[in-house]
Amino acid sequence: MVKTQILLAAEQAPNPVLPHPSEIILGLVAFLILLFLLWKFAVPRFEKLYEERTAKIEGGIEKAEKAEAEAEEALARYKAQLADAYSEAAKIRDDARLEAERIKEELRAEAQDEAARIIAQGHAALQAQKAQIVAELRAELGRNSVELASRIVGESLEDDARRRGTVDRFLAELGSGNGAGK
Repeated sequence: MVKTQILLAAEQAPNPVLPHPSEIILGLVAFLILLFLLWKFAVPRFEKLYEERTAKIEGGIEKAEKAEAEAEEALARYKAQLADAYSEAAKIRDDARLEAERIKEELRAEAQDEAARIIAQGHAALQAQKAQIVAELRAELGRNSVELASRIVGESLEDDARRRGTVDRFLAELGSGNGAGK
């Protein structure tokens, strides 16, 4: 009996594991309303935000690809400019080397011309000094000859015209005698 009372009491008491059928229906209706509201309002917003985010990401990827392409193009231009600068520097260096050689040759030619001019001036100065020394020696030789001849002859050969003629004749004979003896 106790058993039957427990069974009767158990049959009359609601089962704590199983909800009441009205609660199940009310929960199902509320779930369907919530599902409808989410589907009607929340899902489109999520889809819109997802599309915007996808567009931003794809836009960012496109921008990054564009930036990368521009960077590669700029790098190629930089390398081309650098190569041009190196070739221009090499050309300038070669031109400067050629110009230095040309200037060196010009300076060498000018120095040789100047040396030749100085040598020519030196020869001319030597010739002038030689002529002057020869003239002085002739005059000295003439005076000595006249004085010696005056002592030998015993008469004065002071007359300038005579003396010059005598000296010139003596030097001419001396010069022709030396030329014949050689």
